Amino acid sequence: MRLTFASYNIHKGVGLDRRRDPDRILGILREIDADVIALQEADRRFGTREAVLSRQAILEHSPWRPIAPNGAMTGRGGGARPASIGWHGNVLLVRREIAVDAVGAVPLPTLEPRGAICADLRVGQARLRVVGMHLDLSGLRRRHQLQAICDHVGRCAGAAPTVLMGDMNEWSAARGAFRGLEESWRLLAPGRSFPARRPVAQLDRIVVSGEWQVEDLGVHHSALSAVGSDHLPVWARLAL
Repeated sequence: MRLTFASYNIHKGVGLDRRRDPDRILGILREIDADVIALQEADRRFGTREAVLSRQAILEHSPWRPIAPNGAMTGRGGGARPASIGWHGNVLLVRREIAVDAVGAVPLPTLEPRGAICADLRVGQARLRVVGMHLDLSGLRRRHQLQAICDHVGRCAGAAPTVLMGDMNEWSAARGAFRGLEESWRLLAPGRSFPARRPVAQLDRIVVSGEWQVEDLGVHHSALSAVGSDHLPVWARLAL
């Protein structure tokens, strides 16, 4: 089984031309054509925090569907956020033929709104686990958040090949916040993805469990992605 995974911080849909353009984001996602996509900053910042990409637009104009945990529409004060399709701006998109067995939010230790989404997916008879995340700007807090995610995965019912991906905000070219990862995890570095115009940092990363074979990986460069966000999308083609 071969699947392509991608992660993209869409910067609330606002490109380097200062235009909010959801159609451009969908166009970039179609260029990548991944099977599972983790989006970050997928909600607007203020007001009702509505989704940049509407559920209807995704379903009508793409091969994916958004999945979110129960209660993902709940705000910090307990109020409903019916216009959101994710959790603290994190959204997982999966191809419609991929079955979703479970999905839930991963609580992260933080002083500001941060979050991660964990989903158990099924492709044919194969079961896999995916976590999309957006980690903190603080290095120490990033390390604690990554550990919380790994602990969460370890508590999930049944082991499964796992992919962790997202904007991890890690500037270090070395392991940085990833130093505490157990040997069972493999840290991938698709390439420099930030800032989009002249990338110098590998903020967007993918981490995989040992069952996966990495066939290819990279940063998606195109005319659209060069202006669509302040990040470039990253991707990895994996096989079981």
